[in-house]
Amino acid sequence: MNLPDSRKNEEALAQLLEESRKIRGVSLWKDAWRRLRRNRPAMASLIFLIGLGLVAFLPPMLPLQSPLDKDLNNRRFLSPSFEPITMGSREGLKFADGKLTSQLALFEAEIAAETAEALAIKDPLKQAEQFESIQDRIRVEHPFNQLWNQLGSVSFKMVQIRVAIFGDYAIPSIFGTDKLGRDLLARVFWGARVSLVVGLVATLVSLMIGVSYGAIAGYFGGWIDAAMMRIVDMLYSIPFIFVVIYLVTFLGEESVKAWLESYGINQIMIFYIIIGAIYWLTMSRVVRGQVLSLRQEQFVESARTIGASPMRIVFRHLVPNVLGIVIVYLTLTIPAVMLFEAFLSFLGLGVAPPDVSWGLLLNDGVEALSSVKLFWWVVIFPGAALAMTLFALNFLGDGLRDALDPKMKNR
Repeated sequence: MNLPDSRKNEEALAQLLEESRKIRGVSLWKDAWRRLRRNRPAMASLIFLIGLGLVAFLPPMLPLQSPLDKDLNNRRFLSPSFEPITMGSREGLKFADGKLTSQLALFEAEIAAETAEALAIKDPLKQAEQFESIQDRIRVEHPFNQLWNQLGSVSFKMVQIRVAIFGDYAIPSIFGTDKLGRDLLARVFWGARVSLVVGLVATLVSLMIGVSYGAIAGYFGGWIDAAMMRIVDMLYSIPFIFVVIYLVTFLGEESVKAWLESYGINQIMIFYIIIGAIYWLTMSRVVRGQVLSLRQEQFVESARTIGASPMRIVFRHLVPNVLGIVIVYLTLTIPAVMLFEAFLSFLGLGVAPPDVSWGLLLNDGVEALSSVKLFWWVVIFPGAALAMTLFALNFLGDGLRDALDPKMKNR
């Protein structure tokens, strides 16, 4: 080879190396996000679900009516209307001037006066008793506690912001009212909080248990896989509805409930975890089947060759490759969990009044249906909220499945 040809080869090699340095690899997640953005129905569904999540978080700050204030005499089964509403105007509340702001100012002035009297007491024991009496009065008589149920510290602050911004104004009953005269729009918004949290938390619990269990069983195979799957078979034979009823009843017993609340665990949190813990069986079988088909692939053999541990291979290499199937199954699990919550709430074992969920609203709507007079709004609006959410979850699930499937990378 002569010298000019050698130089040409060196220049070509240098140019090739320079071009290779400019090429950057794209991770699975970046590539999936790029493809997901091109799927308009999936992106529209994602935006809708994000907005729904914000709406579910913000009801205490929105100018909604009380979700639990009843007016059996004047507002029972009212059809949708745009008649102006003033917070605290119902006569039965006996608020000062028929307004929430007036009653709140009066109550805060009374509490301030009682606090000043308590501070003037010199006996520490009597002073402590007086402060405890003040706290009991706040829990029972505070205007917020008469219009909203068991507001936590964050929700209480949000309601304060709502009153500071909107005052006594409340959105009219554009969704109508229910059989007890409660505003349906407020109940749909507040019900979104429970229904979405049930779906997400329970599904995440089933995801963590089912994916881990199925991936480990599928990777190790042999007697480990056989033993783990026989456990799943035995659990499948148990009628879980009775297990859930037993657990919810047992954990709802007063002494057990008090013990759990001492650790900051309330009954609704236990309810979420119990539902999630019974939905992992099918997930584990789905993941196991996928891992069995992948564990002999070249990328797994390469990971073994460089000394990767079994757990690293399972969770770093195999699990990401089954995410497409997992996401699709999750889109089916979330609606199933939400419907299961509705069923348990109907039996009185799930979300109990005065708390509210979409399942409870639909059950109330079905009970209100009559051949004599049709109160269509008590079914249409909660049903539409649930249906739109499930449609959005399905569209998003399809989009995520396509985005996470390596076989569809160039389509």
